[in-house]
Amino acid sequence: MSVTQSRSLLWLAIAAWAGVIFFMSSLPGSSLPPRIPPQIGHLGEYFILGSLLYMALRIDLPPRRALLLAVLLASAYGVTDEFHQRFVATRTPDVWDWATDTLGALAGAGLTHVILARASRRRSA
Repeated sequence: MSVTQSRSLLWLAIAAWAGVIFFMSSLPGSSLPPRIPPQIGHLGEYFILGSLLYMALRIDLPPRRALLLAVLLASAYGVTDEFHQRFVATRTPDVWDWATDTLGALAGAGLTHVILARASRRRSA
């Protein structure tokens, strides 16, 4: 697969995942799966978003810059997600949800960074 194809596929996955997050935020609170605590949902959604963003950004940026930008972009999307919830029945924006989103993005991008760095070192050795 070419770099251009990889880049396109990753950005398509990011757009699709952002759509999943938007859809989940559009559900009234009573429609959410009852077994999943909201904090775990936020962490998981943004863990995946942070990981995908990091993988896409590292194609064109140095790893640390890609890591920082991935977390910032995911965090910014978290702000828009919380704002969106103002308009959904029984949902309200919450700064702690946004902080959890950002933490999930940091964990996802950070873990992906570590895994890919280790894989790169193994290939070099």
